[in-house]
Amino acid sequence: MSDWRRGDPLVLGLPRAAFRPSGIFLALVAIFAVSGFMAWHQVTPRFAVFLFVISGWLVSLCLHEYAHALVAYRSGDTDVAHRGYLTLNPLKYSNVLLSIILPLLVVLLGGIGLPGGAVWVDHAAIRGRLRKSLISLAGPAVNLACTLLLLIPFAFDPDVWLHLEFWSGVALLAFLQLTATVLNLLPVPGLDGGNALTPWLKPNTQRMYNVLAPYGFILLFVLLWQPEINRYFFDFVFFVGDGLGLPDQLYALGRELIRFWQR
Repeated sequence: MSDWRRGDPLVLGLPRAAFRPSGIFLALVAIFAVSGFMAWHQVTPRFAVFLFVISGWLVSLCLHEYAHALVAYRSGDTDVAHRGYLTLNPLKYSNVLLSIILPLLVVLLGGIGLPGGAVWVDHAAIRGRLRKSLISLAGPAVNLACTLLLLIPFAFDPDVWLHLEFWSGVALLAFLQLTATVLNLLPVPGLDGGNALTPWLKPNTQRMYNVLAPYGFILLFVLLWQPEINRYFFDFVFFVGDGLGLPDQLYALGRELIRFWQR
């Protein structure tokens, strides 16, 4: 039986509900669409941009974690469907604090896309180092795809002044996706980059990575707290952003607008 057949819900006897988008995810998509419409038409623009960016960021987090789960499911860990990871429900993640709340706080306070806590994958059910790495890389691939999709309109030089708030929100979302892509790909234990690298390391190094993995977020904060590393990180992000056509002035305006409680 092929791998595809082993992942077939009909073969596994899994209910269709295990693969159906959750109401929470659909509500986030609806808020994203409505708030984008409000920002476009300048209806309570500051609050609209806030909702647009936050809901858009949450939708991308759901898609990020879904990508991990989907590749894991196709690679042999069919239990991810039983855990509800394929419903795009953020409340099903292994750690809602790390996956949702902490990244949202960092977006509001720091203006960067912090990686969330990943879904729990049974690596014992995954055969082959390449598959394990692809599971880890699937999430950052979603962030990169979101970055490129959000930047496509700017390649056509839209009249940003006519709908300034809306385009500022789009630019900020693109920046958040770009920072999330870069941060997720860092070879830090516990992050996607570190998890993708782990299967290829020697056993002793793997054990060290596994010991440090629960503290990956702390290590990331410590690294970014260092002025030199912080400067190099943002220099690199803006260098890539400039190459992709990210309008940094719009990003900066979007960052100010989402703090609607400040005047």
